[in-house]
Amino acid sequence: MRRPEPRLQRKLLAWLLGPLFILLVLDTAAAYWTSLRFSHVAYDRALHEIAREVVLHVKPGTPQPRLELTESAEKVLLLDQEDRLYYRLAAQDGTPLGGDSNLPAPGPGLPRNGQPHFYGATLHGQEVRMVAAWMPIAETPGAPLVQVQVAETVNKRTRLAWEMVANVVLPQLLLIVAATAVVWFGVSRGLQPLQRLRRAVSDRSHLDLSPIALEDVPGEVRPVVEEVNELMARLGRTFDFQNRFVADAAHQLKTPVSGLKAQIELALRESDPEQVRHSLAQLYISADRLSRLVRQLLSLARNEPGALDTVQLQPLDLHAFALEVSMEWVPLALRQNVDLGFEGVEEALTIAADSDRLRELINNLIDNAIRYTQEHGRVTVRTSRTPDGLAQLAISDDGPRIPVAERARIFERFHRLLGTQADGSGLGLAIVSEIATLHGARITLEEDTDGVGNTFSVFFRLRA
Repeated sequence: MRRPEPRLQRKLLAWLLGPLFILLVLDTAAAYWTSLRFSHVAYDRALHEIAREVVLHVKPGTPQPRLELTESAEKVLLLDQEDRLYYRLAAQDGTPLGGDSNLPAPGPGLPRNGQPHFYGATLHGQEVRMVAAWMPIAETPGAPLVQVQVAETVNKRTRLAWEMVANVVLPQLLLIVAATAVVWFGVSRGLQPLQRLRRAVSDRSHLDLSPIALEDVPGEVRPVVEEVNELMARLGRTFDFQNRFVADAAHQLKTPVSGLKAQIELALRESDPEQVRHSLAQLYISADRLSRLVRQLLSLARNEPGALDTVQLQPLDLHAFALEVSMEWVPLALRQNVDLGFEGVEEALTIAADSDRLRELINNLIDNAIRYTQEHGRVTVRTSRTPDGLAQLAISDDGPRIPVAERARIFERFHRLLGTQADGSGLGLAIVSEIATLHGARITLEEDTDGVGNTFSVFFRLRA
């Protein structure tokens, strides 16, 4: 089965050859008009000579001149192999002197100086070319004038015009046919790189997101191919994020789900109501941990770097917003016997932020601080303006000091410090890092100023 001709090739051929054929049609029309005009010029002279010959057969008479043209002489004078000739003579007062009375009159504006007037008309249902003139019947001064008209059909004129057109247009037509073949060949060869590019793309597997080679790509198409490569790179990163998320979720959910199944089996084997109640309490705790893990996994997926296009950053006062979020953690801090405090500047710290994601960032940092702070410890949330003009959000805790060697890995997914007894999945700080990246912010980890615990600081660019 023959493949359809590429649409781009058809368009190029149409734009390149279409104007040539239009010009050929216009040139043919112009050549026919010009040739017909030249044909009229050539045959009008002969028609004028026939009019002179007819006038030579007019003799003076009283009161009007008379036409002395025998039938044999008329046949010889009006003989033509291709066309028919007609004539008509009239005196100065309009009296007919001979000829075909059906010839249309030339009109009153005919000059009497002997100049011929050529025009077209219709006679006996045929197109004719006519000449009309006032001519003297003798060379002597004062000789009377007669009006002579001669009409001729236009067969040989039309034939001559078409012969001239053929001699002009046929070489041009052959030249255009040759140009069509050359252009067709040139366009086909010129589009071969695009054909190879099409085959390279169509033969790919749907899993192959490697960039398309640019070595043989024409310069006009190179930006399109580069954008396609960039799109495939973004798709590759998105698929990597999805695969990593699925792998992480499967790995992290496997253990708690297995624990739930074990506790359910244990509860089913118990007959003591107290033991069943204890097992149910353990099930609730495990289900709560699983629910928290699922929420964190979904939050991590929502804050992947690939979600940058969906983030809507709006002006937001970091100081007021951090205070509002911190107040929501006071009840939990009281239950944990943790002193939760807030310190901030009086001025507004306006940044560009997504309020939902920023709330999640602050929540994870405060939750992490309270979770790892010992009983009767302190957690402090601070907002300030740095000397270099950035807005700083800092959360300090009294938890175990994070070693310097571990600080570079603390923001990795599922990374937890060895020897830590607090419950957690190792996703909270990874979520904080992703959200900070989406906001173009920088996050650091240092020892607390009092030498106990750690301080997480997030630096945002201030808006004017």
